[in-house]
Amino acid sequence: MDVSFQLYSAREFTPWEPVLKNLAKLGYTQVEGFGGVYEDPKVFRSLLDANGLKMPSGHFFPMEQFEDDIGKVIETAGILGMSRIFVPALPPDQRAPDAERWQSVGERLEAIGEKIRNAGLRFGWHNHDFEFKACADGRLPMDILLKAAPSIEWEADIAWIVRGGQDPLAWIEKYSDRLTTAHVKDIAPEGECADEDGWADVGQGTMDWNGIMAALRKAGVDLFVMEHDKPSDAARFAKRSIEAFRTY
Repeated sequence: MDVSFQLYSAREFTPWEPVLKNLAKLGYTQVEGFGGVYEDPKVFRSLLDANGLKMPSGHFFPMEQFEDDIGKVIETAGILGMSRIFVPALPPDQRAPDAERWQSVGERLEAIGEKIRNAGLRFGWHNHDFEFKACADGRLPMDILLKAAPSIEWEADIAWIVRGGQDPLAWIEKYSDRLTTAHVKDIAPEGECADEDGWADVGQGTMDWNGIMAALRKAGVDLFVMEHDKPSDAARFAKRSIEAFRTY
């Protein structure tokens, strides 16, 4: 199975050329982009090609760039070879569990999605934990967003669902028809990896990835992206994670 790597995980371990070379050596065939690699997409595409890597997906932040300069987003995605793109978050000051705000976000995403699909690309949302904090009326922002934007895909960050206090298997089952892509990351045992914000290399933490992978495959997810938000050693994370993933 092709395995992807979210390049955000290696943002503090550049330059990119040796990072990409190592990923290819480890057996990664794909990477997922983020804003830090879009400055000169033609140059970065040449680095990908030189290492036999594809970039089928990418994150674009903030969401406003889809509304203010969608042409640039589409051009960047095209140069880098993406087929699906995701909004990865809202700025911290917009993450409150406000039902009206999340309804508005969903409606904006639905409008953006129509334009992105008309350009031949797929479009969706990537979650963190704040989408699972209940609004005053008891509803969860993730439910509000997906209902308000019925045509968008969901790239599920499974460990963030857990950090949000939710059961990932229940959410995978609930939105199996919306899930297309998943972030594969792990959570360290309580009190460990404090210097890495409590995250762990895949297979080194507390997540039941055997069970989770079975559920994701059943839901039809076909793109799996290794990610660590704050690794102390990106090469170590990349190696351990692909080795563990191959056993699931």
